Amino acid sequence: MSIAALAMTFMLPLAGLVMALFALMAGIRALPALKGVGKPTGIAVSGITISSIALALSAGATAMQLYLMDEYSAYQECMKGAGTVSSQGECFTQFRDAAARKLPADVLDVLGAMQP
Repeated sequence: MSIAALAMTFMLPLAGLVMALFALMAGIRALPALKGVGKPTGIAVSGITISSIALALSAGATAMQLYLMDEYSAYQECMKGAGTVSSQGECFTQFRDAAARKLPADVLDVLGAMQP
């Protein structure tokens, strides 16, 4: 479940957030049960680790989507009317410029030139 949460994080961050929470709870609940019957706990620990990473990534991506909601909505509206590749590039340039006004420069450096 934790690997599915990590995959969902990259497709739908909010769904990845929910799935990561479920995976984390399942791993935490499984840990004492496995210890009680003398079984190895490596899989439960790795599940907890992976789901924690997925939780952090999906929480960050969801927060970023919420913070840039207005800019992303304007980008989507622009893309609806963009019929050519150059006009789609113009939409992305407008989005990048709007995000640059709202985000610190070091965050933009980390994000690079990735398109939304």
